[in-house]
Amino acid sequence: MSLLQISEPNQSKNPHQHRYALGIDLGTTHSLVAVVRSGRANALPFGDSPLLPSVVYYGNKSSAPVVGNAALVYADDLKNTIISAKRFMGRAKSDIKFSHPYTLAGNDKTMPAFVTAQGEKSPVETSAHILKHLKNHAAAALPPDSIQGAVITVPAYFDDAQRTATKDAATAAGLTVLRLLNEPTAAAIAYGIDKNTAQGNYLVYDLGGGTFDVSLLRLSDGVFEVLATGGNSALGGDDIDRLIANWLIKTANLNPADIDHSEKSRLAKLAKTYKQALSEQDSVLIELNIANTPVSVSLDNATLSQIIEPVIRRTLQSCEQVMLDAKVDKSALNDIILVGGSTRMPVIRDAVEAHFGRVPLCSINPDEVVAIGASIAADQLINQSKDALLLLDVTPLSLGIETMGGLMEVIIPRNTPIPVTRRQVFTTHQDGQTGMIIQVVQGERDTVADCRRLARFELHGIPPMKAGLARVEVTYAIDANGQLTVSARETTTDIVSQIQVSPSYGLSEEQQEQLLQAGFIHAAEDKAARMLIETKVEAERELLALQSALTDFADLLSDDEHANLRHHMQATTDALTTDDKAVIDQAIKALKVHSDHFASVIMDKNVKDALAGTRTSDW
Repeated sequence: MSLLQISEPNQSKNPHQHRYALGIDLGTTHSLVAVVRSGRANALPFGDSPLLPSVVYYGNKSSAPVVGNAALVYADDLKNTIISAKRFMGRAKSDIKFSHPYTLAGNDKTMPAFVTAQGEKSPVETSAHILKHLKNHAAAALPPDSIQGAVITVPAYFDDAQRTATKDAATAAGLTVLRLLNEPTAAAIAYGIDKNTAQGNYLVYDLGGGTFDVSLLRLSDGVFEVLATGGNSALGGDDIDRLIANWLIKTANLNPADIDHSEKSRLAKLAKTYKQALSEQDSVLIELNIANTPVSVSLDNATLSQIIEPVIRRTLQSCEQVMLDAKVDKSALNDIILVGGSTRMPVIRDAVEAHFGRVPLCSINPDEVVAIGASIAADQLINQSKDALLLLDVTPLSLGIETMGGLMEVIIPRNTPIPVTRRQVFTTHQDGQTGMIIQVVQGERDTVADCRRLARFELHGIPPMKAGLARVEVTYAIDANGQLTVSARETTTDIVSQIQVSPSYGLSEEQQEQLLQAGFIHAAEDKAARMLIETKVEAERELLALQSALTDFADLLSDDEHANLRHHMQATTDALTTDDKAVIDQAIKALKVHSDHFASVIMDKNVKDALAGTRTSDW
């Protein structure tokens, strides 16, 4: 008897053909790849460890780039061994404020390239080599042609440019990106928060080698929502290593500014070993030479806590800001989840516990938890699992449009769950206006000058008509990967113009902090400035409307009425040269008496014209 193979509905034609999707944690210091096999998520090991150093060596002109552990052999060749390329992703050359040993090519307004013996290598290309290495490693461990794509994690605070750069690197590595997933969200998936039946709030504290992210998550009715995010894309374990290195230099009675970069790099590597040793023991004896000066000192966790206090303080400040944004008190938290290799440090765990008054969750290896969570999400995506979470990430900064007077009109507020689409209708400012410039703006201030311009495009073909009559619908749409598309449509003609906003560089650390904090620091000042600008804009619109009406209906006014109206129009124009809102309000109030009279005269004429030749019986 022969057997007939039957495929169930919605299954592949070959039901025994395995399909896998990768979860990739593209980290600043280390990267990992994980996959779900037989219902279990595991990070794929490179020998004894699943951690692949995020290092690429470009020193040998005649050979391919060296990636990972093999590249560490050349770590002393500082200019050709690229470490922490993630810090440069999606940033302009002028935004690179942190210390590094590389020679950078390119202009200040574009993402720089590393100058190496193999030529110029962009951060995207370097990241692509790491991703390709991870992909090939996974392909060797899985059946041929079974990899369907990958979910790649990014810091929650990555802006649009940095996310786009990550996707470009994955494409260059030959990977199909199923989704970009925030690292804290991936960690929460790994901990199975979705399996909890009750509503809860969870804070994910993610301190890695080069970035810090904090996200406040809420699980409610099967929906996994990111309420707020914050952090710093240039703060992590590398900074802790440098603080320890500087402490050692000062212990030797030397000035850190007098120590060359090579020596500081050596000390930072040693500092990392001391830091790791203190995760397992109470103290470590340090004996070494710094610039021919012998140093012998004991370092314990209490001293370490004081040394790295600036890093701990900045992370906890970000946590407080996120809690404030989400309007959630510490007492309303169900759990705190620790993520990232730096959270292995007892001083970090103790600081978090002391701040929040509860023991944080850290049962899953903090180095692997993000990759594991990404692989679970990836497996759910390719298999369309019924258990798949509805993940609602948020946009980290407000997005809006520039309006008259240089004001920022917010269309999508910060911490809005994505994907999201928002529409708002705008109109023309001048009679006969046939075009409109759309300025896409990001930030938390009321004036565009204090925010960041992301893009600019134009809409043409607006029918010429009186100011204020045209209707232009502006749509902001952010997809699940954080990609922003902005379109403008004139509603009477259906003429459309749009742009995908992919700025060529990301925000520097200083810009990120300024954009978030400035909105709070300058709230009262911004409110006053906005009220002044809005008053001026409305006055200018009133003057334009009156000038247009006088062109058509000046003969309806007596000479005295015409003169009085012109006098108060000029007085209002003069008032607009000042920044005194009270003076402008007084001028507008005086003008309004005459403009209202003019409007009533025009209305009377229009009514008479409309009724001319009709009889009462017609009504």
